[in-house]
Amino acid sequence: MSIVSRFVLPLRVLLVMVFLGLLVAQVMSFPGEFLFTTEEGPRMDPWRWPMLLFWELEAVCLQVVIVCIWRLLTLVQRDRIFTAASLRWVDVIMWAFVVAWLVLASMAGSLVAYIYFTPELRDPGLPMVLIGVTLIGAVLVLLIAVMRDLLRQATSLRTDMEGVI
Repeated sequence: MSIVSRFVLPLRVLLVMVFLGLLVAQVMSFPGEFLFTTEEGPRMDPWRWPMLLFWELEAVCLQVVIVCIWRLLTLVQRDRIFTAASLRWVDVIMWAFVVAWLVLASMAGSLVAYIYFTPELRDPGLPMVLIGVTLIGAVLVLLIAVMRDLLRQATSLRTDMEGVI
């Protein structure tokens, strides 16, 4: 039994747990947090719907990635990871990351502008964190794109090797 085979089942269990956790958050936690709380006062009232939409979209993107990883694990188990089918799933992961990053960048930009133009909120800490998280997200999107290209190259090399053998 290879090391990959030993990790597939625990990884799938964790993926199911994360998926279900995201589902519970989407249905119960996010609406309760952003729509029914009044502790923040009227300053944050215009951000309730955008924040709810932001977190719901981010959760959906993560759920799409989880489903794709599940499919890729199936291909790994069947020793079919270096095929065109795996490239399709990685493409979906990449586009889910792109969508998540675009949503993140737009929300971060909106919040930074809101903080900047609201004198009582002017604090450089939160905008710096938002910009930092957005930059980290961009790094992840580019990393996924590079890894996708590496998979494409490995798939091409494996196809060539199988043709020679």
